[in-house]
Amino acid sequence: MSDAAPLETDAPPVTELKARQRRVLGVLVEKAFTTPEYYPLTLKAVTTGCNQKSNRDPVVDFSEDEVYETLDQLRQMGLVAVVHTETGRTERFRHYFRKRFTLSEPQIAILTELLLRGRQQLGELRGRAGRMVPIDTLEQLRDELTGLLKLKLVQSSGDLERRGIEVDHNLYTEKERPQHALAGGQRFERRDPAEPVRLPTPQPVGPSAGASTLKAEIDRLHNSQDELRDMVSRLEETVADVQRQLESLKRDLGVA
Repeated sequence: MSDAAPLETDAPPVTELKARQRRVLGVLVEKAFTTPEYYPLTLKAVTTGCNQKSNRDPVVDFSEDEVYETLDQLRQMGLVAVVHTETGRTERFRHYFRKRFTLSEPQIAILTELLLRGRQQLGELRGRAGRMVPIDTLEQLRDELTGLLKLKLVQSSGDLERRGIEVDHNLYTEKERPQHALAGGQRFERRDPAEPVRLPTPQPVGPSAGASTLKAEIDRLHNSQDELRDMVSRLEETVADVQRQLESLKRDLGVA
């Protein structure tokens, strides 16, 4: 395989992404961590990953045309590149997240999880991001989040040491920011652009610990099911490529 490098641009730092761009980029980064044997991804695999019903919020139903258009937008931003296979028949796509964001691996996993699922409490975030990169303790998570806050890539509902705190990414578009900065019926207002974005603290209400554990297990099982579907889909594509190569070889050899 060979990379077609992203377009060379003098683009400013990435400070916002549209909803579809966030989902597509998040899928590419997530799958690079969780299923490296099938990465880079085909267009079909990216679309399947975007439309997963688990570990995604909101659940979407993107078409391949919509995903391809979004991949091209991300390529223009230097966030995605096209990878050409040896046969030249199937385009695959890879992210260039590390080229545009100077972050640690845990920070990349944390930001990716927030792009895919939105606002979360710290315990939920550590478990989910930990599928991609080990995050052993809540203290390590807080350290990584502190760095992301300083870079204004995430926002929090208060001091990270407090219970019930929620965090979210801060890559919403300007039109989206008021919607995603609401908590407790109050509008979030940024007093000082130099300060990290912070949301009002939510009320500590939610399911019981037992229900939370059950929901987490159901989410894990759903995610495993979606990943199995991805694997089957990619295996089918691989088999199809091999069959095409075999047919081509037969024609070259004059075998009926």
